[in-house]
Amino acid sequence: MATPLKYIYNEEFFNAFAPLLAEVLPDFSAENFTKDVFAGDWGELELKARMRRISTVLRDYLPKEYKKAVAKITALLPLIEERHPGRALEYMFLPDFIEQYGLSDVEISLRGMERITQYTSCEFAIRPYLLADPEVVMRQMTAWSTHPHHAVRRFASEGCRPRLPWAQALPQFKKDPAPILPILENLLHDESDFVRKSVANNLNDISKDHPQVVLAFSKKHQGKSKSVDWIIKHANRTLLKQGNPEALRLFGFGSTEKIEIEDFVLREDKIKIGESLEFSFTLKNTDTAPAKIRLEYGVYFMKANGSLARKVFQISERIFPAGSETKFVRKQPFKIITTRKLYPGEHRVALIVNGEEQEQTGFRLEGEG
Repeated sequence: MATPLKYIYNEEFFNAFAPLLAEVLPDFSAENFTKDVFAGDWGELELKARMRRISTVLRDYLPKEYKKAVAKITALLPLIEERHPGRALEYMFLPDFIEQYGLSDVEISLRGMERITQYTSCEFAIRPYLLADPEVVMRQMTAWSTHPHHAVRRFASEGCRPRLPWAQALPQFKKDPAPILPILENLLHDESDFVRKSVANNLNDISKDHPQVVLAFSKKHQGKSKSVDWIIKHANRTLLKQGNPEALRLFGFGSTEKIEIEDFVLREDKIKIGESLEFSFTLKNTDTAPAKIRLEYGVYFMKANGSLARKVFQISERIFPAGSETKFVRKQPFKIITTRKLYPGEHRVALIVNGEEQEQTGFRLEGEG
């Protein structure tokens, strides 16, 4: 079993970090700092709570005036970058400090985040600021979208994602994503894969509430370059999984009239939690022309209330020659994972061709043996 991430904050980390603090803070006591961090219920805290503990304790050792405290953090960053490269996750308590203590001084906080995010991302820290003063903050984020440093440009997109995982929601952008679009326009041709991936993820977030906005954006920019086409395709992944007809047409997935599914067979009609469901089938293109096919399967998982909810998995996306017959064999594991709870009972599996379910059959999931 993998070691929980919260254990990145151990004695070794603080033995390396405390001397850096001592270089920018006169009369700093590494012993007292570490003692304050580890006090009380430290052992029971998870990762984000440990980050919050460190940033809270740090407040007691930095200058009381917020502006001077941020200046000390920015003075600390070159030392961290030089001596602890590639350890951005451990230092996410620095953005948390800005999130906790800077809302009353937005200008200083934004300047601080611009510097900090070049080492460790401020995508979570910016969200309370977007809620409190969206017009001012979005104006700055639009300016950041043309910043020389790729991490700041990426921050301009990632920080305003309407549905950023594990982050505070931005309901105003779920309701109206228009303020985000100029930022994404600026970043669409960015030289950094890191930035372009964020643009695609932001658009995908928007598609969950405003599919037509993303479809219009996609039509406007599709075909401008290979990298832009990658962004557009990745941005439409949820719409494609949902079988949105307009999204499917946008990427050349047409009629399934001449596509047939044959010999759809489950190896077993019941399996236990921890095992895999194996199934096979043959796809036939009976047309006299090649067909571009997005082939998927959907598993209807049983929920706690006994209803079924479909989860879609991709099998293939390619051109099938005229008159071709292609056999597929797939295995779907039913192992317990943190993101999905499994319930014994009747389940179903369906084959999906260009967004349309073609065949469906049932099986029973039983408890672990």
